[in-house]
Amino acid sequence: MISITLPLPTLPTSDSSYTVPMKHTITSLAVTVLAEDTVGFDTPFLGQHGISLLIDASVGSNRTRILMDVGQHTDALLHNMALLEVAPASIDVIVLTHCHYDHTRGVARMIREIGRSGLPVVAHPEIFRPNFELTPQRKDIGVAREDGAEAIRAAGAQLKLVRTPHSLAPGVVTSGEVARTTPYEGENAGLFTQRDGQTVPDPMMDDLSIYAAVEGCGVVVLTGCSHAGIVNIVRGAREVTGMDQVAAVVGGLHLIVAGEQTIARSVAGLQEEGVEQVCAGHCTGFAAQVALQGAFGKQFAPLRTGQVLAWPG
Repeated sequence: MISITLPLPTLPTSDSSYTVPMKHTITSLAVTVLAEDTVGFDTPFLGQHGISLLIDASVGSNRTRILMDVGQHTDALLHNMALLEVAPASIDVIVLTHCHYDHTRGVARMIREIGRSGLPVVAHPEIFRPNFELTPQRKDIGVAREDGAEAIRAAGAQLKLVRTPHSLAPGVVTSGEVARTTPYEGENAGLFTQRDGQTVPDPMMDDLSIYAAVEGCGVVVLTGCSHAGIVNIVRGAREVTGMDQVAAVVGGLHLIVAGEQTIARSVAGLQEEGVEQVCAGHCTGFAAQVALQGAFGKQFAPLRTGQVLAWPG
């Protein structure tokens, strides 16, 4: 893959910067898995618990290169980028899908590696809140101090914190906060935060996805962990983009902690929403991958490091 450096995109600065439905599409989309829990057979890539996707969105010869999440191990991420001939300086914008360490650790270092003054970093306004588990003991799993807002700005980036859908490029937008409409998704049991001095369940409202509207294909849904529920996220894609056709879901589906019934309902929900292709890994879990394989057949593939997906195919 050849890396091309383009000017930084001009991104809106306010929460009200986006109007539904989208008026633009991209002509082609390529998604490269830079970091994931697994690697393919007989490959030189390094795996890690986490995810990082490189999104190349093109309109003709104009391309925007988006880094969605950074995993948790920058050395491994940079190793894989070098093998894939992805120059850090070619990245135009970073999107952090939510607060968890396996998506955000090392982001300040990655910004320095990219080396572009004013690099936009897009995330939810609550991404830097405390987030932790309590069982079997307290474990902080949110953004580390060395990757906090001050560190991100000190590294040279421009932090853009938005709750609503936010344009990354013509035809590519973040989901904004996703409505929790299904009765079986998005509970996020076991995750907590601090509010007004009290420990309370964390609903993970900072969970963002990316929607890419590809001309002639439909919308491609790119997720970090799908804490909002993958069916909810797909429904949000239709609302935000105004497109009925859902070409693919790619990323983590957070079904690793789900029971058999929830997995079955989520898989059926994706079918009911007309999703054409699923490529899922990271926090999806083996049981859910098996269920997805059974439901989608050849239109399902497990996510793996070094994988390259493209639309049109």
